[in-house]
Amino acid sequence: MVISDTIYVMLLTRSFFQTFTEKEIIDAHKAIETSIAISAESKDAVNEMIDKAVAAGATVPNPATDYGFMYQHGFDDLDGHHWEYVWMDPNGMPEQLG
Repeated sequence: MVISDTIYVMLLTRSFFQTFTEKEIIDAHKAIETSIAISAESKDAVNEMIDKAVAAGATVPNPATDYGFMYQHGFDDLDGHHWEYVWMDPNGMPEQLG
């Protein structure tokens, strides 16, 4: 799956993924193993990606969060994996966080 000209994600079937590890593959609907966060160029770009994901069958577990300098929104894909899209203005970040 192409995210951008510099970001690609490999989506595997469960059985093929199992050939990469001897560990148990969890059911992401019951447990979380990671949250994948991808930067976006604007708040609108974050919302557009969430809308596309929902149109493809994803679910939104939480409302968007707007901190002023940072905006994030996420979805759970059809397999239960959590994805976050984030826009951040580094010039607007509060001093205590920088």
